[in-house]
Amino acid sequence: MACVNTSWSEEQPCVEPAKVPCDVCTGTQQKAVKSCLMCSASFCQTHLEPHQRVAGLKKHRLVEPMDRLEDRMCKKHDRLLELFCQTEQVCVCQFCTEADHKSHPVVPLKEEYEVKTVQLGKRGAEVPQMIQERKQKIKEIKDRVELSNKDADREIAHGGQVFTTLIGCVEKGRDEFNQTVKEKLKSTMKQAEDLIKELEQEIEDLTNRSSKVKRLSHTKDHLHFLQAFRSLKDPPTTRDWTTVEVRPPSYVGTLRRSLDQLEETLNMEMKKLPDDAELKRVQKYEVDVTLDPDTAHPKLILSEDGKQVYDGGEVIELPDNNTRFTTYRFVLTRQSFSSGRFYFEVQVKDKTEWWLGVARESINRKGETEWTPETGYWTLWYYEDGLVFSDNPDVRLPLRAALQKVGVFVDYDEGLVSFYDVEARVHIYSATGCTFTEPLYPILGQWYRDEGINSAPLIISPVNQTD
Repeated sequence: MACVNTSWSEEQPCVEPAKVPCDVCTGTQQKAVKSCLMCSASFCQTHLEPHQRVAGLKKHRLVEPMDRLEDRMCKKHDRLLELFCQTEQVCVCQFCTEADHKSHPVVPLKEEYEVKTVQLGKRGAEVPQMIQERKQKIKEIKDRVELSNKDADREIAHGGQVFTTLIGCVEKGRDEFNQTVKEKLKSTMKQAEDLIKELEQEIEDLTNRSSKVKRLSHTKDHLHFLQAFRSLKDPPTTRDWTTVEVRPPSYVGTLRRSLDQLEETLNMEMKKLPDDAELKRVQKYEVDVTLDPDTAHPKLILSEDGKQVYDGGEVIELPDNNTRFTTYRFVLTRQSFSSGRFYFEVQVKDKTEWWLGVARESINRKGETEWTPETGYWTLWYYEDGLVFSDNPDVRLPLRAALQKVGVFVDYDEGLVSFYDVEARVHIYSATGCTFTEPLYPILGQWYRDEGINSAPLIISPVNQTD
């Protein structure tokens, strides 16, 4: 077996003779003229003389000067490594080919050197291209970062405007609520002040009467007494204060009414938000998808271009396979997605019931199941009386009039599935915090066709951002 590492086999087998120093010289080394394989040393002309004179040394094998001679010798057989084993890719000596490498193809070092030199040249030619590709990738990443920064700045600016508006609505609602409470308190205080004034006036009148009665009771003038008595004999005109009270103002429902009004205002402001801008952003991730006939339920009819599907009303004899739906009228696309973002649109015009969204690859296609994220479905379900995101429990959404085209956006890495009313250019619903661990397929679903009802097709439509 070979006993040295092969890294030097791709270099020149030896350096120029003039550069190999004599191993015996002391002081200034002379250049070697020969190397001895038996001595594992190189000699200048002077120190080579014993090999030319001594009988035992004459039998040594002399070769052209080689540097690092000890590295060029087989450690097992103490012979020059002159051959290359192509099986184990190591340098070997002649004795190695008769032992451990007996059945292996071997070639002279020079021959393998030439082959490896060609390979190295090819690799060397590839490296600049690889470097250029990586530089280009760095540029792409930096461009993405710059774009992301601009997008973030734009989003923050837009969000700041929206939140400023919403904060203004909240502050206005707070101020109106405070004003309502203060006005109720002011009204109560005014009532109390008026009652107090009236009571004080009665006290003053009663005090004056009491003084008159007291003075009259001490008079000895009979005529004066009788004349004054007529005006003092009747009780004074006063209010019956036993039932009079000042009730604290009631604030029951005041805060609730203010919050209801605030909610209505916020909803109005939310409707003013530019969903159109958001839709345009997600539409940039449009993908071209076509329906896969091998997954279609036997009652579904697909167009030749794979863009339309409708319920044919009758079961079609089709080969059964593991990918085909046999219980529900569903069909998947040929294309799946395991990362990044994608968006597609489906025309649902004139349909009375349908399903639309994405599903993971491992969903149950044969038996009954619930269409929830837990079972691998993220779908919007439309029927005559409702619009629902299928979940457990279902998320009921406002039924949108004249819903004609639905856009579906998925951010695989962020765990987001969003639905849009394309014609109205508004957001319908978003499922967030989703966990995706396998490929996702766009999925379209029909309901029963009954005497022409719900016979219109679902159509995968190209994105038109000018809608």
